[in-house]
Amino acid sequence: MIFGKTKLEMKVGVFVFIGLILLAIFILSIGGFKTWTSGYHIHFIFNFVNGVKLGAPVRFAGVDVGVVKDIKFILPAEEPVTKVDIDCWVKREVLIPVDSTVWVNTLGLLGEKYIEVMPGKDYSKVLADNQQLIGEDPIPMQEVTELARNIGNNIDVIIEKIKNKEGTLGLLLYDDAIYKELEGLVSDLRRNPWKLFFKSKEKKK
Repeated sequence: MIFGKTKLEMKVGVFVFIGLILLAIFILSIGGFKTWTSGYHIHFIFNFVNGVKLGAPVRFAGVDVGVVKDIKFILPAEEPVTKVDIDCWVKREVLIPVDSTVWVNTLGLLGEKYIEVMPGKDYSKVLADNQQLIGEDPIPMQEVTELARNIGNNIDVIIEKIKNKEGTLGLLLYDDAIYKELEGLVSDLRRNPWKLFFKSKEKKK
């Protein structure tokens, strides 16, 4: 009986151990843990990153190839302006040409921010481990709001000018003389459509 109980406990222990291993593999795969994949680090430099967070995806030609590992501020000696250094882990087999374009993209309209890399054409020069690439800054929402406000103000000015019979559109809408002339021209062309193709002869000098 003692030996039978020991064997049963061993079997249960083995099953529990295997279950824990499978659970750990499942959790690590969901979290994007790169235990069994080799890769290297690339630093993307921005002036403004619009809310990129640690763990954000890195896409190369639209395909997930890495993840944001670290975000820190830097102050370059040649340009005393605070910049953001995004340290990204990228799969080893992914080669990023130095003439590639990098920017911050959004999943959907208000979704997660991530790093988008559009491949360059010169594969004779690719980024090595811990090299830098300057990214294109996203447009801050404040600037978008300011642009929309300016457009709205301009529209108000245009509408006001139209109401005051100013400008070509205002005259067309409110000036009866111009309207009657256009109406007469259209009526004449309906009666004599050949005038559309008539070209007056130029006088000889």
